Amino acid sequence: MARYAMVIDLDRCTGCRACMEACKVENNTTEATFWMHVFRFEEGEFPRTKNWFMPRPCMHCDNPPCVKVCPVGARYKRADGLVASDWQRCIGCRYCEVACPYGVNSFNWKSPKKNFYLDWNDQSLAAATDSAVPPYKNPDLDKPYGPEQRRIAGGGHVKGVIEKCTFCAHRLEKGQTTACAQACPAFAISFGDLDDPNSKVSQLLRRRPSFRLLEDLNTKPRVHYLGQPLGSEVREIEKPRAKVEP
Repeated sequence: MARYAMVIDLDRCTGCRACMEACKVENNTTEATFWMHVFRFEEGEFPRTKNWFMPRPCMHCDNPPCVKVCPVGARYKRADGLVASDWQRCIGCRYCEVACPYGVNSFNWKSPKKNFYLDWNDQSLAAATDSAVPPYKNPDLDKPYGPEQRRIAGGGHVKGVIEKCTFCAHRLEKGQTTACAQACPAFAISFGDLDDPNSKVSQLLRRRPSFRLLEDLNTKPRVHYLGQPLGSEVREIEKPRAKVEP
């Protein structure tokens, strides 16, 4: 059994948000719903400033607080590391949303067909879309996955349920990587099996120091970050320069 994890290199991320777009298209999420979000940070004072970016998917924690509070077992932890949300079992109590310290959950307030960017039945769009029905519909998102054979993939299924990043469970079953890792033009996102010493994620974590978000909460995230954490590079930039004598 694989032990999946994601490694994100902050030194490579340019903030292009291709990962956000790829996630939205792949998972068919509704309007204003982003399972992957890229945060932009600006530090220092002009002219010595620095911008940097941090992609944030679901952390797929090994000690997930969202699983502990779900009263119906809709949120659960898989043996391969994925924290999954069964939208067929979810009752919409939103306890998982409150318990998550990372803010990764999205609630379907509306019927999905009323909350997409384009009207499914708008015939005037046919010329622009070559008769394809917007939004993009992936039949893989309606299938059950994992040893439990539960419906956990994709977004925008029904009103009144919680949905979130799935590490693209439907792609993993085909031996593919996540949509965000595949789409990243700077190769900042890597995904793989921690138990495989030859996997890209294992090699990166052996070679370079890493950190995880909110490690003091003991959630044990499966998303690792490489590069400088918040504030460290600014202190480096703002070191006093040596005085040059005339």
